Amino acid sequence: MSAIKIRLTIKIMSTKKIKTERRILRVLIVDDHPMIRKGLSDLLRENFVKVDIGEASSSQEALDQIWKHTWDLILLDVSLPGRSGLEILKDIRKDRPVLPVLVLSVHEEEEYALRVLKSGANGYIMKNKASDELVGAINKVLSGGRYVSSSMTESLMAHVAGVETEEFHKNLSDREYEVFSLIASGKSVSEIAGKISLSVKTISTYRSRILEKMNMRSNAELVRYAVSKGLVS
Repeated sequence: MSAIKIRLTIKIMSTKKIKTERRILRVLIVDDHPMIRKGLSDLLRENFVKVDIGEASSSQEALDQIWKHTWDLILLDVSLPGRSGLEILKDIRKDRPVLPVLVLSVHEEEEYALRVLKSGANGYIMKNKASDELVGAINKVLSGGRYVSSSMTESLMAHVAGVETEEFHKNLSDREYEVFSLIASGKSVSEIAGKISLSVKTISTYRSRILEKMNMRSNAELVRYAVSKGLVS
């Protein structure tokens, strides 16, 4: 065999070896709904050759898993029992500043995408679009980029340019905004309390603060405001 053929054979074998020894992608899925976790797991296994998936159903489980193990990516729900996804995102950023985090939510992008990016997330995906957008979003954030849908690009550019007008909902804290979004989507105080594992009294206190900050008097006003701003469908 000639020297040229030998070098070519070695090169081909080396390329095959790299492909077969591709590093395992380690992903932690944080969501309190088992079916959502299963759907995301199935989607990952269908699209990535080697993937190791961990799961957490609450904010505390998520933090325990993050501190104990090494992950390449976190898929994080916004609404979790106990502390919200945005709250634990801030904890993650303190100790894992470069760990890629993609936030998934049922909430409309218009305001939540901005909030999660400000909190340090690498991207935002609405859950009903995950089957179409998740793989592309993962590839983008793992390569060092940030991901939002094309429909959010104009809003983000306006935010960066500082041309947004001041709006009442932007004065709310992350937890207040979460409660506001759930009220605006038609949830009762007791339903919200059950969903995010807080007492009815605490949710009622949040509701009072929200109404005061937004200069409104009723849930109906909150709903009309949210719809007018495109914050709920």
